Amino acid sequence: MDNLLDELENDAAFSAVPVTDDALKSVKSIALQMQTTQYKVAQLEEDLKREKENLRKLTDEDLPSKLQEIGIVNFELEDGSVVQVKENISAHIKEENRAAAYAWLRDNGLDDIIKNTVVCTFGREEDDKASDFFAFAKKEGFEPLQNSTIHPSTLKAFAKDRIAQGEEIPMDLFGVWVGQRATIKKAKKGV
Repeated sequence: MDNLLDELENDAAFSAVPVTDDALKSVKSIALQMQTTQYKVAQLEEDLKREKENLRKLTDEDLPSKLQEIGIVNFELEDGSVVQVKENISAHIKEENRAAAYAWLRDNGLDDIIKNTVVCTFGREEDDKASDFFAFAKKEGFEPLQNSTIHPSTLKAFAKDRIAQGEEIPMDLFGVWVGQRATIKKAKKGV
């Protein structure tokens, strides 16, 4: 962190506003707090992931196994809570198995559970074409769903451009935030 203080002092030498040692120490202190908090957040996220896996193991493996071993299906705790085992079924088709799974459903007359979504993408200046296509699909007896979206990076660029040009943009309506954000890059190991 002394390198940071040195860099700040060097930057301050070129600054039009004189920077005091106390101000530099304050910046260093805040940066250290930020770094510590980033580390704590990362640790908490890892802890949460690990605890979720521990909970899954307890609920899906350990407790059902132990109750089965001693021959009971439910158990009441001292606080009145009831521990019980119920059948739980879950399913998830992996991406690499999707085509084969759908083929099996179709081959076995079970394809009524497959939901098809057909999407037709229109560009920025094709709003009228999109509306026309929507009306056509509806007229042909389909139940089209129209979902209009603005990609987040497009919205950000739009807002940035409007602000840079000094043009009006309803800040609250578009959720525009203008401010500064500090980041810290991790030091390379061994340097």
